[in-house]
Amino acid sequence: MRRTVVALALAGAVLSTGAVAQSQAPAGSTDRAPVKQQRNGDVTIVRVDVARVALGQRASKLVGAAVVNNKDERIGTIDDLVVSLEDRVTYAVISVGGFLGMGSKLVAVPFHALQTVKEDRLMLPGASQEALKDLPEFKYARG
Repeated sequence: MRRTVVALALAGAVLSTGAVAQSQAPAGSTDRAPVKQQRNGDVTIVRVDVARVALGQRASKLVGAAVVNNKDERIGTIDDLVVSLEDRVTYAVISVGGFLGMGSKLVAVPFHALQTVKEDRLMLPGASQEALKDLPEFKYARG
């Protein structure tokens, strides 16, 4: 249940920060969705370009997507997305190795390092399963 709530919260955070795949953004667009702020008493209302945000990728669709390298070799699966509170960078947590979820290792890579191939397939250019296995293991913080 907790993972579902986190995934829903992350979906909104990913879209609201503009951390969406560059390949689906309109030509000539910037990295971030345009934001307008209005002051209403003590509350700041943030408006985003919802049409541009709608072009982004949904976190719920990315979780479970295959991760391949530029040789189209499957090297892992997206397990989760994490938005850093400090610098608002989105990270992809990738499950590497194992069979049917058993014996796999979780690693984290910056989301911007991934390229969209298809809706259910992302590419991490130049990577290999062995290189991902050599990365430090990602573990969720308790609490």
